[in-house]
Amino acid sequence: MNPNLTSVAAWSYGLAAVAYGALAIYLAPGPRGGVRRRSLLAAVGLTAAWALVNLAYVLAPTTDLLALGVAADALRSGAWYVFLLLPILLPQSAAGERAPRAIWLAVLASALVIIGLLAPAASALQVSALGDASRWSLFASLAMAIFGLMLVEQLYRGLPEDQRWNIKPLCLALAAAFVFDLYLFAEAVLFNRMEPDAWSVRGFVQVLVAPLIAISTIRNRDWTSRITLSRGLVFHSTAVVAIGAYLLFMAAAGYYVRYFGGTWGRALQVALLFAAVLALGAMAFSGSIRAKLRVIVAKHFFSYRYDYRDEWLRFTRALSVHDGKHELGQDVIKGLANMLESPAGVLWMRDSECRQFTQTARWNMPPASAAEPSDSAFVHFLGEKGWVVNLEEYRTSPERYRELKLPQWLSELQNAWLIIPLASGSDLIGFVILATARTRVDVNWEVNDLLKTAARQAATFLVQTQATEALLEARKFDAFNRMSAFVVHDLKNIVAQLSLMLKNAERHRGNPEFQQDMLMTVSHSVERMKQLMMQLREGTTPVDAPRAVDLAAVIERIQRSKAGQRPVPEVRVEQKVLARGHEDRVERVIGHLVQNAIDATGKDGRVWIRLAAPDGMAMVEVGDTGQGMTPEFVRERLFKPFQTTKETGMGIGAYESFQYVQELGGRVQVDSKPGEGTCVRLLLPRLDSSADGAPPRETRSHLRDEVTGNYR
Repeated sequence: MNPNLTSVAAWSYGLAAVAYGALAIYLAPGPRGGVRRRSLLAAVGLTAAWALVNLAYVLAPTTDLLALGVAADALRSGAWYVFLLLPILLPQSAAGERAPRAIWLAVLASALVIIGLLAPAASALQVSALGDASRWSLFASLAMAIFGLMLVEQLYRGLPEDQRWNIKPLCLALAAAFVFDLYLFAEAVLFNRMEPDAWSVRGFVQVLVAPLIAISTIRNRDWTSRITLSRGLVFHSTAVVAIGAYLLFMAAAGYYVRYFGGTWGRALQVALLFAAVLALGAMAFSGSIRAKLRVIVAKHFFSYRYDYRDEWLRFTRALSVHDGKHELGQDVIKGLANMLESPAGVLWMRDSECRQFTQTARWNMPPASAAEPSDSAFVHFLGEKGWVVNLEEYRTSPERYRELKLPQWLSELQNAWLIIPLASGSDLIGFVILATARTRVDVNWEVNDLLKTAARQAATFLVQTQATEALLEARKFDAFNRMSAFVVHDLKNIVAQLSLMLKNAERHRGNPEFQQDMLMTVSHSVERMKQLMMQLREGTTPVDAPRAVDLAAVIERIQRSKAGQRPVPEVRVEQKVLARGHEDRVERVIGHLVQNAIDATGKDGRVWIRLAAPDGMAMVEVGDTGQGMTPEFVRERLFKPFQTTKETGMGIGAYESFQYVQELGGRVQVDSKPGEGTCVRLLLPRLDSSADGAPPRETRSHLRDEVTGNYR
């Protein structure tokens, strides 16, 4: 070894011995922790001993010290294996039940440590019965580094989220150390020699990770964390082992290619290395290989195929992502397909009229225009039996599905594999057809139960989506109908006005004043109908902005228009005031209240209109001495649509008035007692005369008189 590298190596392993010796002293008097703390102490102590042996070899290089250093490395790795395996191998319950599927990890770890101990011993004793012992030692060291990485990954993934913070520094430290060993021994296997520079700083690597181990030691004084073997954990661990075995095999193949390749050995080794990396990448991105690996893990490591908690959470999360019916249908297909490694599927749903089933969503499958009648034998079978139909089983053993008759379009569907009915209660709302899985899947009772349960949940989501869409559509129709009711109510008033005009025309057709008022009435009616049509297009909100309304003038016009009725409304204007609103609508609201008061009061009764301005508001009070209303009717029905006490009323006027006053920022107060009468107060936002430059519209006295027929 180079003298400079000798000095570096001496410092490297010397510092490692000091660091881990100090850490072992710190751990030695620990009163708590039991077997896990003792296993950590053993691993740290053996690491310090390994560093001392390598320091001795650097200072006095001999074959025996080299073999002893390799053996110490194997023992050190074995001690770390014990520490990492204890959370898995310790009893998982008070009854002492041990995780049986983790035993193979302990067996594999023991085998690697034994090989790591025998190989240097055979090399020191020059035993070559099984080939070059030094090569076996390098292979064993590489395998131990890969296995160590796998155990670190298992430890971190298997811990609950709240315990990972404590163990994270130690996992990072061990992972870094094993990765460095992986690089060191992979290069040594490929080139059949240890890289001196990398080997000399190996002690420094251990020194750098020692503080991280110390941090985890401080955070975990009792070391009582336990982990369990989940399917995801075993899957990833198995994948790591498979990749490690693949790398070991390719490393050995590369060595022998170079050894026997002669002058072409180096070039062939590089080509083989590239091919190995390319094949590894292709396998890593292959869904079929991942699917087969999951099946192997489920079959050989667990008594049940599925981790039901993970499956249910993943399926529920998939159904909850989107709100649209089409996207939800595709998510249903994907969720069911992913349970069985299926790459495609289609969803058929019953139409709104319950006449047929059509394809509504698909995933990686072609569209189909066929429709399946709701009363067909195929639909009847799915609805009555509720079975998951395995088409492969149907083709080989049709006697198991005696009443099943496949439709023609399904027989022509390529790669169709499973038919999963979607039922909400006892009602079949659809079915999913999945394509053949990427790998061979045994559709047993467990798969059937999982698919049936997941299908019922999916059906519930689909039914809720349909109900939500129907509710939204009903609300749109309800809004349109409500607006139409308002329009019909206004049209009724316009028709009444025109009817009265025609009635008076028989007597006053030759009166020029009547003719002029008649033209004004028709013009006004046309204008109102145009406004109603605009409301139908744009909603109930008026098109023009609120303006200043002269309430005194409005009340005066209403009094003149009601002069032909009994009792005649009495008007008292305490203060002229301008209110904020739309003159036509304000006049219609007050006129509606006055007409209701007249209708509810006998001819000998009294109806009044009072205008005042209390507390900065414009107040219009409409009162009568009529039949009155009960407090329950005022509270629960008066301002509800389609609620009325009139035999011919629509129950729209009071509701529309209340809504409009609220839109203006005002409010309505009602005092009523049965048999004594009613008093309604409209409180509207008040405006000064300078607040709106637009003056109120001119009064139409002739028009209002024309309606009552007051002509001489």
